[in-house]
Amino acid sequence: MRIRLGTAYGGVLAALLALGAVDAEDAPISADQKAREVARWQETVDAMTKRIAADAKGSDAYSRRGDARFFLGQFAGAVQDYEEMVRLDPELDASHWRLGIAYYYAGKAESAAAQFGKYHAFDQVDRENGIWRYLSQYKAHGKDAARKELLKYEKDDREPFPAVYKLFAGEITPRQILDGIAAAKLDDAEREKRLFYAELYIGLNAAAEGDPEEARRHLRAAVANTWGPRAGYGPAWMWQVGRLQWEQLEREANAK
Repeated sequence: MRIRLGTAYGGVLAALLALGAVDAEDAPISADQKAREVARWQETVDAMTKRIAADAKGSDAYSRRGDARFFLGQFAGAVQDYEEMVRLDPELDASHWRLGIAYYYAGKAESAAAQFGKYHAFDQVDRENGIWRYLSQYKAHGKDAARKELLKYEKDDREPFPAVYKLFAGEITPRQILDGIAAAKLDDAEREKRLFYAELYIGLNAAAEGDPEEARRHLRAAVANTWGPRAGYGPAWMWQVGRLQWEQLEREANAK
């Protein structure tokens, strides 16, 4: 998205590694690295909670705590913080894509779809928003209904989002998207960026379609891609989404 302004993952990953559910060499990030990140996010939650206790009228503290809660997999808590942001500053509502994604992972697919519908009125170029609305509609009403409700775009957007959008419309395959990126005349940085988003959304789509093996493969590639965490807030936020979805699928595979 363009920016307009649980369970501790380290423990989960360490447990999966110990059980042999994930090979240490296959894990896209190390358990030690993630444990450090979890500690940092918890520190943010604690610090923002203290700030809110001192002054409950500042939306920034809710924004930062909401992000940290989301990254910790505390989706209901993230929804609460983001909703409070909107209550304090209603002008944030239409552009609040993070709230839509939090709704999606908190099991509120219809609310997520509605939030992404608001964003479309705010930005009618960003197909990444349309991707999330499709995924939310898919979860709420199924593939056929989601495909019929695909948002329409008249202006070009950055790749690979137009290609991913064609995937949802049934006009292209995941292999064609990735082959197109491989064949394009791009510098290394641009290719890595496009691969990150392509692998992320191919994986999320496979998860929505009930193909966990395919989803895990593509999401692992997205999380292993180093461009997202380096690129800044929006891409780094989406990298966290890929990491959380990958974690969930690994946990489900281990349970079986």
